[in-house]
Amino acid sequence: MDPRRPPSRAQPRSSPAGADFDPEDAYLSAGAAAERLGVKHASLYSYASRGLVRSVPAAQGRARLYSRADVERLRTRHDARAGHGAVAASALRFGEPVLDSAITEIVAAGPRVRGHLLVELVAQRITFERTALLLWTGALPDTVPALSARSADATFARVARLLPPSASPLARLALLVPALAVRDLDRFAALPAAEQRRAAQLIKSLAAGVALPDVAAARAALATNCVAAALARATGARRGADVLHAIDAALVLSSDHELNASTFCARIAASTGADLYACFSAGLAALSGPRHGGGCDRVEALVAETGTPRRAASVVRARARRGDALAGFGHPLYPAGDPRTPPLLALGRTLAKKTGGAAAVAARTLLALVDAAADLRGEAPTLDLGLVVIALASSMAPGSASAIFGIGRAAGWTAHVIEQRDSTALLRPRARFRADETQRVA
Repeated sequence: MDPRRPPSRAQPRSSPAGADFDPEDAYLSAGAAAERLGVKHASLYSYASRGLVRSVPAAQGRARLYSRADVERLRTRHDARAGHGAVAASALRFGEPVLDSAITEIVAAGPRVRGHLLVELVAQRITFERTALLLWTGALPDTVPALSARSADATFARVARLLPPSASPLARLALLVPALAVRDLDRFAALPAAEQRRAAQLIKSLAAGVALPDVAAARAALATNCVAAALARATGARRGADVLHAIDAALVLSSDHELNASTFCARIAASTGADLYACFSAGLAALSGPRHGGGCDRVEALVAETGTPRRAASVVRARARRGDALAGFGHPLYPAGDPRTPPLLALGRTLAKKTGGAAAVAARTLLALVDAAADLRGEAPTLDLGLVVIALASSMAPGSASAIFGIGRAAGWTAHVIEQRDSTALLRPRARFRADETQRVA
């Protein structure tokens, strides 16, 4: 039998996974493939000639059949680029192209969490704690039960001894999470209600732990009444209700964004049966990369390079002339601009008027970069940049924006961990093997 031909229906119906499987379902006719992709036959043939869609001879005649998997992969990539939502471009669960989730939907107006747009929650001044419970339970509570995170107090001193003063906020959190885990002997196989209490305590502990290795500051932050206040104290932000509101809004807008890299890592860990702390560690590891939460640090570096608001336009022009990207601009899911950012820019502009010294200059410089990028390049800022605006205008310590991102996103990690455990599926992507040059035989 020609190995290139699709198997016939007379052959046994089986698959490596052991489920019933019709081999001919793996192929589409040219007409069906072109219709699925929304293109003409000529475009389909072009895709095949470029190796984007594999094809095999049909059983009879000169017609060819086209790989359904390759067609679906191209379709999902096109949908993602067209702004139709974040969809997986390749198989994740032994052939399923996407994960089902009831938590967050990406729409043109931004993330919609359990039926509520995050930007609307901010406009209504819904707190981060209430948003977290919405993520975890599906219902927006009127009040939030008081929870103590004092158990972290004893851990702070031990972790502080291992941290150099120059450690970044995300590095502090990465060390603190496993230190808290080993003291929690009940962390395995926890029921959802217990995990929600554990998550609330852990998130508050992480917000306070940003102050490490200053143990006294971390303990003072832990004693505050909410996560935003803990972060403000831990990062040295200036006092004021306006600052607390801005930080809280930043946490809410950071809380979830569907299957982003860190959330997917947390879900993978959850699918193996890992405890909540391990899932947080997986999320933090992914978040630390410069193409995710670490992007906030790149925005801070751009501000330092620019120096003053007067230089913003010249820096943007120089980047454009060299063909360089601007850190903090252009989100692939929001061609018209990230909807989460305008509320943060508005809060940042208000805060910057009340801030003095170097923090005020830095905040105004970043806002000038936003204006210059819009005028000269037509580019809109992302959430990363919005978080940096809040951090600078609040006089927070360097690196605080990435801490806001991580602690806010931890609420979403928790929701996804609980949901993933309910599915009982092990997330195990498949690889399409491709030999590299060293393996090729002449």
